[in-house]
Amino acid sequence: MSWAISAKSYSQRRACTLVGLDPKTYRYRSRRPDDSALRRRLRELASERRRFGYRRLLILLRRKGFEVNHKRLFRLYREERLTVRKRGGRKRALGTRAPLGLPMRPNERWSLDLASDVLTDGRRFRVLVVMEACYASCKGCAGGHDLPSSQLPDVLRPGLTSHAILRWQQEQCVGWHYIAPGKPMQNGFVESLTGRLRDECLL
Repeated sequence: MSWAISAKSYSQRRACTLVGLDPKTYRYRSRRPDDSALRRRLRELASERRRFGYRRLLILLRRKGFEVNHKRLFRLYREERLTVRKRGGRKRALGTRAPLGLPMRPNERWSLDLASDVLTDGRRFRVLVVMEACYASCKGCAGGHDLPSSQLPDVLRPGLTSHAILRWQQEQCVGWHYIAPGKPMQNGFVESLTGRLRDECLL
């Protein structure tokens, strides 16, 4: 188009007619805002949270002050090739995660763990254990077959879904830290409590 207009002195309409293109399409200029800062922050968050999809990354971006809807973010997420691959085989550690420091004050850090087992009739159930890490005291337990959020108001505000946890984390202004895969001793106190719960109660 540009060559025909500049080299052959064709009018814009004639050049468009020759190639079967609408002149409005040729004159169109994108009005999309600059996405460079959003793309950069999206890549940073995706590298920190390797298993987060675009919906959970959307929550983190909005927390950082980015005004973006899910459709636009999904487009950028696909263009940056950040789609989470399905895991296969055994669990492998993805990247490195900073070790947790020792809590110095009560209620500075709470630890959570899940224990699961099967009843004699074959039905599965789970028990959520919440521990205060400074004094290693149990804050509460909740058990059930599926542990919906409606059954956990006295133990923890969110349910066990990642979206609920992230929303609750943002509302309460608390940090959320995952242990590295295959490193249960990073959460040693609550792992020990869960083991005692299994030995003394569940078994």
